[in-house]
Amino acid sequence: MNFFQRIIALVRKEFRSLLGNASGRALLIMPVLLQTILFPAAATLEVKNASIAVYNQDAGAPSVELMQRFAASGAFTEFHSVNSQEEIERTMEARDALVAVTIPADFSRRIAAGETGTIQVLLDGRRSNSAQIAFSYLQTIVDNYLKERHPDRVPSEIVTRAWFNPNLEYRNFVLPNLVAVITTIGALIVTALSVAREREQGTFDQLLVSPLTPEMIMIGKAVPAVVIAFVQATVIVLVAVFIYQVPFRGSAVLLYGGMFFYALSLVGVGLLISAVCNTQQQAFLGAFSFMMPAMMLSGFAAPVENMPHWLQIATWPNPVRHFVEIVKGVFLKDASLERVASLILPLIVISTVTLGAAAIMYRRKTA
Repeated sequence: MNFFQRIIALVRKEFRSLLGNASGRALLIMPVLLQTILFPAAATLEVKNASIAVYNQDAGAPSVELMQRFAASGAFTEFHSVNSQEEIERTMEARDALVAVTIPADFSRRIAAGETGTIQVLLDGRRSNSAQIAFSYLQTIVDNYLKERHPDRVPSEIVTRAWFNPNLEYRNFVLPNLVAVITTIGALIVTALSVAREREQGTFDQLLVSPLTPEMIMIGKAVPAVVIAFVQATVIVLVAVFIYQVPFRGSAVLLYGGMFFYALSLVGVGLLISAVCNTQQQAFLGAFSFMMPAMMLSGFAAPVENMPHWLQIATWPNPVRHFVEIVKGVFLKDASLERVASLILPLIVISTVTLGAAAIMYRRKTA
């Protein structure tokens, strides 16, 4: 039996182990579908159900009109009219209002005199990100109101246009990231648990005394994980494009090219984890310990540019960071070959280092 026949035999054994029963197949596909359906609705920074409380101390027409604009705005689905500062405090403490506005008693008089009308805005600091977004909605309403009343006093107008995501749809940001996040979980868990499962079942020693070398065993463990990563990623891409209507502006060849090297880097990490673990429980904890920091440092939740400089450097060995940039660039920006190649290079380095280290550790254990 030649080299390739041995590898093919081991790959078939791995696929039978993973897909040999209905529950195994379901565990590889159903979580992907559920996360793809639920994630865009649950993991969103959009503020669609903001609530506002307004304490109007002024009975003039300008203040009443401004209140009506707050109430009629689609940005605020709940409007509370309160009659005292104490009632504002109770409303905020009960989380019934995300922002609270106090219109002073001289607001209408100052507006009629052509002066600047000052209002007080309180934000719920417990929901700081949502409150800041709701405040931007509020500021837009007030700016438009003042612009209509005093168009001659507006020296210039800022016209905002969002590139790559014109309507600022949050799902256009989340779903491409899910290609990186979900494939990370699948490929890493499958690889890390594979060798540990063999050890627990007592079949790993049989592999070692077979004509298979440690490198062959690693290849046989890697191929199913890469295939599963490709299948899961394809499911997410199809759902994103055809169900959620996320625009796909780039090249599928570049996306899958980057995905191949990303899967290799994940396989390297998974094999490295499995080389130091003896049980599936240890392997699962090792994979989880890698995934959480990798996700946090990937730029998925917060931009890498916002992190301290030393931490930005520390994210370079993180494969998730580079693939997140690839998938977002290909999806939304039609990233060029040069840009994708510059992001694939770190993945090649990471996969080379991790696979090489795993091979050395396996050889030491079999010596």
